[in-house]
Amino acid sequence: MKYRVNISIDDVSPHPMASVKVLDRCEELIKVFPDIKISLFVPIAYWRTKRLSVVTKEPLVIWKYPEFCDVIKNLSPDNYEICYHGYYHGIPGENDNNEFLDIEYDEAIKRTKSMKRQVAKAGLQDVFKPIFRPPAWRMGPQAWDALNEEGFELFAVTDIDYALESYQGKDKEYRSNYSTVFPPFRPLELKESCGIVYHACEWDRNYI
Repeated sequence: MKYRVNISIDDVSPHPMASVKVLDRCEELIKVFPDIKISLFVPIAYWRTKRLSVVTKEPLVIWKYPEFCDVIKNLSPDNYEICYHGYYHGIPGENDNNEFLDIEYDEAIKRTKSMKRQVAKAGLQDVFKPIFRPPAWRMGPQAWDALNEEGFELFAVTDIDYALESYQGKDKEYRSNYSTVFPPFRPLELKESCGIVYHACEWDRNYI
């Protein structure tokens, strides 16, 4: 059997617990598999406000970190694609993950425009693809409609029940790609069409 495998990495950001250190492991893979494709999902203004071990005083808006942006800009498009993973990732002061879960249409439009505006300010508007993965997988139906209206062409989601419930069928209405395994939380297994998701904060663990 031939397998179609996509590797993606979430939460690639200027956060000191993540940064771009995971790219060292990616480059090792590229040496072994020169044709490999890796999708990097970037929260545009990553802001963790709840868990003390990862809290930052302010959002990590990418254009404020030119070295981070330079690394992203200089990645080979032959092996990497850069995608959107929310604005803050969570709701500041409330939670770290559910930014697009209960959001209403108008607010989702504003948030999406903000993502694009900050990406343009970073000079990365031609680098980011119109691909979106909702933080923590969950996204309400109005967010789907808003992102589609703003030109997003592919939604990177999952088939886990709690996530599917939040989509309310919108994943069938729009073009969706489903991730299936998340080491170490969901065991690594190969399927005919296999989406493997890692997190940048685990760059120092031998999961890739």
